[in-house]
Amino acid sequence: MKKITITGSEGLLGKEISKFLKKKNKVYRLDLQLGHDLNNEKFVKNWFKKNHSDYLINCFAINDHVSKNKRKNNLFNFPLETFDEYLKTNVTTLFSVCREFARNNKKSGIINFSSTYGLISPRPDMYEGSHKDIGYGVSKSAVINLSKYLAIHLAPHIQVNCVIPGGVEHKQNKKFISAYSKHTPLKRMMKKNELNHLMEFLCSKNSGYSTGSTFVVDGGYTSW
Repeated sequence: MKKITITGSEGLLGKEISKFLKKKNKVYRLDLQLGHDLNNEKFVKNWFKKNHSDYLINCFAINDHVSKNKRKNNLFNFPLETFDEYLKTNVTTLFSVCREFARNNKKSGIINFSSTYGLISPRPDMYEGSHKDIGYGVSKSAVINLSKYLAIHLAPHIQVNCVIPGGVEHKQNKKFISAYSKHTPLKRMMKKNELNHLMEFLCSKNSGYSTGSTFVVDGGYTSW
């Protein structure tokens, strides 16, 4: 039985992946909702020193989700403090978590999560007069580069791969779902369970020759 640590385990994808993988594996769940503050480097160091696992799946991140109550921001009024928060959690803290896992676990694997907005810019016409926060896309682009850097420097004993999921359908309004689907070759948003078997593959010997790879699973959204 493999031991798998999942950060952001109580989020939309993290919860689904945790539920799926725990059927055949020992899953450790880390999430702010469970009292785990990954921005606290001391906590991260202590936790990974005491809890060893074979694989690490990093689902945690700050994201500005689509909602009817969302503040309408644009390029010229995004607070710089918010930009810093995205970089702190989505990049600096991710590096901290990966580093402490690698320090305490030999011959293992790391799977990081980026976003389609790490590859392309969000379309302003889909956000009803607002703009997707620039800090999110910039930070998710950095996740791709960070994963490649770690893949080289931790090889050959620790594999590091990056997954880029498309937009997951979850409580968005019908107008947004329709607009997103229109710009996706498969004409729909992702279902929350459609990454489960990819995670199973990456947390197994079947992916033994995969490192530094970027797996784009977005229904073709970034292929235009």
